[in-house]
Amino acid sequence: MPPAIFPILGYRYYAGGGSVQLEGRKALVTGAGRGIGRAIALALAAEGAQVALLARTRAQLEQVGAAMGGQSLVLEADLVDPDQVRRAYGRLEREWGGVEILVNNAGVLGPIGPVGQVDPEGWLQAVQVNLGGCFFCTHLALPAMIAAGYGKIINLSGGGAVTPRPWFSAYSASKAGVVRFTETLAAEVAPHHIDVNAIAPGAVNTRMLDQVLEAGERAGTQALAEARRQREKGGVDPTRPAALAVFLASPRSDGLSGRLFSSVWDDWERLEVGEVMKTEYYTVRRLVPPK
Repeated sequence: MPPAIFPILGYRYYAGGGSVQLEGRKALVTGAGRGIGRAIALALAAEGAQVALLARTRAQLEQVGAAMGGQSLVLEADLVDPDQVRRAYGRLEREWGGVEILVNNAGVLGPIGPVGQVDPEGWLQAVQVNLGGCFFCTHLALPAMIAAGYGKIINLSGGGAVTPRPWFSAYSASKAGVVRFTETLAAEVAPHHIDVNAIAPGAVNTRMLDQVLEAGERAGTQALAEARRQREKGGVDPTRPAALAVFLASPRSDGLSGRLFSSVWDDWERLEVGEVMKTEYYTVRRLVPPK
């Protein structure tokens, strides 16, 4: 069989070597209609997975599904509405019986500006989407994974999760929550052979970049300058976080759990799983001065 080829945001993703890593696996990707979620969905499909696509905009999901050859399951739902998500996941369970791979990618930037000036409702809604949506989709997917004694959960973190990001408090706080949720859940589900990890995808040119540029001075001088440079020079190739997602979804990473990886800066392709798991590398910890 020749390598599968799927277009990803103007690039092409090649499934390696004629053999696929995820043959027979079922996956759900949230926020799959565009950007990083689209790239991840296509990469998983290229490696043989059946991929369910969840987002608010059905037309975008159908375009991604068409790029896969029409083999996907399109699930239209808004993560701020639990009833919509329940109905969507209920359909997935009826048709597929659950998934072995869950990618919690859906996210919003939220209001930009000083904490004392941003819209409180918009702030809380961003937390609901970024952290609440991650929790709720995981909550729905876990029973089937536990019953199967196997699963892979991949959560998308982002800028501000491990370092301060002034003027982006809703986004950074919610993404920091995603990292701690990842580590906590990993410890809970380890006896069931379910691996839970987080990805920092890097500065990919997505709709969020447009929002920063549109915010202008409200984004702060440094963030605005960085966004302009990113737009001018081009961001991270979206196939990079997609490749990391494939690695974390594949048997190559079995036993690797409770970690946060940068798709750009970490040498995750050469990780020794057993050695990493003996350490606290790729985790978020409090630093204390030496005595």
